[in-house]
Amino acid sequence: MKIQFGCLLMLLLSATVLSQQGNERYRHFINQHINGGMRVSQCDAEIQRRRITETGTNVCKETNTFILASTSYVKNICEKAGEPYRGMRISLQPFSIIVCQLKNQGATRPNCQYRGQARTRKIVIACDQQGFPVHYAEDIVPF
Repeated sequence: MKIQFGCLLMLLLSATVLSQQGNERYRHFINQHINGGMRVSQCDAEIQRRRITETGTNVCKETNTFILASTSYVKNICEKAGEPYRGMRISLQPFSIIVCQLKNQGATRPNCQYRGQARTRKIVIACDQQGFPVHYAEDIVPF
């Protein structure tokens, strides 16, 4: 009985740790890629405010894409609003996005300067096993 309880406890702790890691990856995705009310002129301010850089460095990120939608709408791509695409998911419908492209190559934070461009594209994202978006891969011109 004690062994079964111990195994159950370990299973629950493992699930909690995995869930917290998954939630952290999802929160990171939201921070980097979701902003329903953004405008092209806000790239510098948003990237600065959200402290977006190349992972683990102070180097300005070359390109960052913001999806102009709610988190629930984007999350739904992992379920019924998306379909399999190269091991990830592609949205069935196009999204309004803002692509922020670094103007001053090689710059480091806080000196990142971006040029924003509005687009309408299908988006490709990776989803974790719990159905949360965790990586923005690319955008594709809809046909």
